Amino acid sequence: MKRSRIVCAIAVSVATAWLVGCADMTPAQQRALSGGALGAAGGALIGAAAGGHAGAGAAIGGAVGATSGYVYEKSRERDEDRW
Repeated sequence: MKRSRIVCAIAVSVATAWLVGCADMTPAQQRALSGGALGAAGGALIGAAAGGHAGAGAAIGGAVGATSGYVYEKSRERDEDRW
C-alpha cells in the first residue's frame, strides 16, 4: 500500500510540473497534456485501489487521457471553424 501511494505522488508531481510549462503550447497540446495528467492520476488511484497496480493504471489512464484531450480539442476547433 505504501508503494502505491509513492507512485501516485510521483505521478501527480510529474503531471503538475508538466502543466507549469504549458505557456508556449497550442491549445490542443495543452488539452492533451492536461488530459494525460488527469488520466494518469486517476488511473494510478484506480489501479492502486483495484489491485495494487498503480503504475499500470497511471500508464493506461495517461494514454487514454492524453488521446481524449487531444481529440476533444481538435473536435472543438472544427466546430468553431464551422460557425
